[in-house]
Amino acid sequence: MATQDIYITNQGDMWDMIAYRVYGSEKYCVDLMLANPDYRDVAVFDGGVGIVCPDIEVERASPLPPWKA
Repeated sequence: MATQDIYITNQGDMWDMIAYRVYGSEKYCVDLMLANPDYRDVAVFDGGVGIVCPDIEVERASPLPPWKA
C-alpha cells in the first residue's frame, strides 16, 4: 500500500501555492483538490489543515533543448 504525504497548511495558503510547494508546479492543484474533496470549496486555508498529497507522476524538465531530446 502506497503512503500519502500530508501537507499542513499555513494561514493564507491556497491550492496553487500548496501544489507549487509540494510538486513544483501550480498545475497539480486539481490533483490536490480531487484527493481532498472535503476542502474543494476552500479558497484560502486557515493554518493547521492536513491536506492529502497523492503520489502523482510529476513531469521534470529535460536539461536538453527540445530538438535534442
